[in-house]
Amino acid sequence: MRVLNSTQMRDVDRRTIDEVGIPSAVLMENAGRQVVAAMEQYLPVLDDGSVAVVCGRGNNGGDGFVVARALETSGVTARVFLLASTSDVEGDARINLSALEALGVPVHEVAEPDAWASHLAEIVASDVVVDALLGTGLARPLEGHWKTVVEDLNACGVPIVSVDLPSGLSADTTRLIGETIDATLTVTLGAPKLALLVPPAATHAGDVVVADIGIPDVVIENVEGPRVEVITREWAQQQIGQRPDEMHKGDCGRVLIVAGSTGKTGAARLAALGALRSGAGLVTVATPRACQAVVASLMPEYMTIGLAETADGMVSADAIETVLAERCDVLVVGPGLGQGAGVRALVRGLVERAPMPLVLDADGLNAFAGADDAAAGLVGRDGRDLIITPHPGEMARLTGATVDYVQSHRVEVARELAMTQKLYVVLKGARTVVAMPEGAVSINVTGNPGMATGGTGDVLAGMVAAWLAQVLDAEAACALGVFLHGLAGDRAAAEQGEVAMIASDLANQLGPATLSLGADDPGGLHDPGDADDTVWPSAT
Repeated sequence: MRVLNSTQMRDVDRRTIDEVGIPSAVLMENAGRQVVAAMEQYLPVLDDGSVAVVCGRGNNGGDGFVVARALETSGVTARVFLLASTSDVEGDARINLSALEALGVPVHEVAEPDAWASHLAEIVASDVVVDALLGTGLARPLEGHWKTVVEDLNACGVPIVSVDLPSGLSADTTRLIGETIDATLTVTLGAPKLALLVPPAATHAGDVVVADIGIPDVVIENVEGPRVEVITREWAQQQIGQRPDEMHKGDCGRVLIVAGSTGKTGAARLAALGALRSGAGLVTVATPRACQAVVASLMPEYMTIGLAETADGMVSADAIETVLAERCDVLVVGPGLGQGAGVRALVRGLVERAPMPLVLDADGLNAFAGADDAAAGLVGRDGRDLIITPHPGEMARLTGATVDYVQSHRVEVARELAMTQKLYVVLKGARTVVAMPEGAVSINVTGNPGMATGGTGDVLAGMVAAWLAQVLDAEAACALGVFLHGLAGDRAAAEQGEVAMIASDLANQLGPATLSLGADDPGGLHDPGDADDTVWPSAT
């Protein structure tokens, strides 16, 4: 599903009106009615309730006027509060304001602080507030009266439904630019916007519904400009085909995982489990000789290889020829390796010499951190895909940025590193970002805070490698891996709770999560990801 910035959204609107021939008034009518439909579905408090619709004078306010009219005609009491003079309202918004007046729906002008203050108690007494103040065009912080209005609405304790975007957010950044509505539900129009997807901005959106207002899909898909997409369930379903009857384990991909050190053998096991549960036909764990017996005892389904080691139980640089001699389709390097000099030399040597696709995680990434030219040598090349799966701390070390900067610029940081180094970046965390070498970005909306526990990243590294080994291209392998990883995490949280769940719980849900993408779920398990692709839960 395409994600649009403000310029792209304006272009989509223009082409729909001018080239497709759908009048702007029809789009506004559709928008308002879709907002009401979402409110009826997700806010049962609407029954026999009252709604305060707070509007600006532009098209977002016009959408709000349609919302008020649709509510009133359905039996819900609606009152409109306009932060402008009625004489300032023009165009399609004016038409819908006139329709409200004809129906006798109260429209209160609250353009001045005193007028706002006199009506605030009435707004607070409502069961729901609709935020139709500002749309996608905001580029600077709210000031003065507008800022006060937003502050008052946030303090009122009433559920807020934002139309298209919570007022105060910019559609073009994931950062907070100033005071912003804290929405309970955001009904975004036509296509999702970046600010609704990635924290910190997304934490103000509440639950998000993408409303179809009549803009043809082909117009959205063909709009020019940066390509950002949401990874959807429908897309993920299309990636997993039926296996032919004659398939054997060699057809399902060979994954070699260089992982583990004394005290960190569990990381090797979790990465291997992620690969096996994601369909890899043959998985081998290469680990220091002192760890081989322990790693082999943890699971019978994978093979093991002992590698040359240092006195402190980490792999030695001398192990490189052993690794390169092993037959595999995809190589995973990093989980639990430690950060010794030998590890650093081995990892850098493998990145330089390995001919097969490479997934680099955890200590594999730390081998490139800590220097002014941290990412030097961490480069993809023609004929060999390189995928890295950093968490924010690792990304900060690779780029020389702070963790706070990475978290507030997740899309920009991931995209820049991917394009500069010609590799694939899977920046883990709330709303994992997948960035491609050519600049495209995908955002994942599955997952939950319970996944913030040791070992879940190891599972993901194995998963991505397994899907890549099964002849998916690197972009699809990353996107499908993070989608299923989050979906399995959601299922694990539903069974164990976010506090109690551990990485093994997530890994054990990979089978049911994958099954649930089929037309039928033979296990009959409830899937928290069963919701429509046009709806996703709060990012908080």
